[in-house]
Amino acid sequence: MKKYRAALIGCSRMGAFIDNEVIGNESIVLPYSHAAGYEACERTDLVACSDIREDVMEQVGLRYGVPREAQYTDYKELIDKEQPDIVSIATQPEQRAEIVGYSADHGVKAIYAEKAMAASMADADDMVDACERNGVRFNLGTNRRYHTGFDKMKEVIDSGVLGALRSLISYSTGPLFNGASHHFDLLLRLNSDRPVAWVQAQLVPGRWAIEDDRLTEDPPGHGIIQFEDGVTAYALNTGRSGEWEAVCERGAVAALSNGAGWSLRREGPPDSQGHREGLVDGQFPDFPRTSSTLNLVNDLVHSLDTGEPERCGVRVARASTELIFAFIESHQRGGARVDLPLEGSTVRLERDRKPNQPRYEP
Repeated sequence: MKKYRAALIGCSRMGAFIDNEVIGNESIVLPYSHAAGYEACERTDLVACSDIREDVMEQVGLRYGVPREAQYTDYKELIDKEQPDIVSIATQPEQRAEIVGYSADHGVKAIYAEKAMAASMADADDMVDACERNGVRFNLGTNRRYHTGFDKMKEVIDSGVLGALRSLISYSTGPLFNGASHHFDLLLRLNSDRPVAWVQAQLVPGRWAIEDDRLTEDPPGHGIIQFEDGVTAYALNTGRSGEWEAVCERGAVAALSNGAGWSLRREGPPDSQGHREGLVDGQFPDFPRTSSTLNLVNDLVHSLDTGEPERCGVRVARASTELIFAFIESHQRGGARVDLPLEGSTVRLERDRKPNQPRYEP
């Protein structure tokens, strides 16, 4: 079968070397970085890379076999010369929309973009337009969407064995772009990507500021997400990191310790008076533990092979991004409820920061 030519734009931690930081983490199955995912996939070859730092690209070449002549400081030159089928964009969100637009307009067939999707709603809309105009497949690097444990969690919810879904909880939402981008996407997926009616949120005071619509740093936030179907999601910052829960009519199912553990509780048997005393522990179903990054890459390959929709898609990626900016909008309105679709958002993330330095060895 055809092998797809892949190229990496942005060669830092998640792009190529984060596997060195998470070896031994029982909640993560390797490969984890974009480049390692292409290396592991039997249907892709990583043929080129681009970064503004030649020394970082040199290390990518040594680790993944990308020849020096296929290392580019200008990503446009890479796309024009190499004509890759799939492009990974592992830059910061401030640069992402421009790269997605150029890739989509110049023959790239599929894009794996790191989260958060975009630095503004205008950027997100440009990315949607570019991908849909050119028929480009798009998956966002919100890894829990491609995690077999969360697939099983969603199966339990959808089966109805615990009754109808009532609420979803993210116990440690974190900074909006770096953390909540993951959590918002997971909350959407667990409720089958149904539309959101409104949000109500506040941002946590810190070193960030909004100056003439410029957001200077990534702020933590917490709030409520109300779905149109009546399900309520709570994006909290309790310090209980890496845990999510779905509460249904007759039980609850949860991911613990960032997916290292899983919990299922259901209504206990009635007592002699017919009363139920609460929830009792049940057995969370078994599932194969596989690499979420490799699952994401395989999903793009499957979509390219068959024409079937990819698991995320650019519209779904936009929906989780909209929640980020709706949280910001609600905070700006003093914590008022903000209806979706979000209208008129002009805030843009623009940080003064250097690229992340990768760790080349475990």
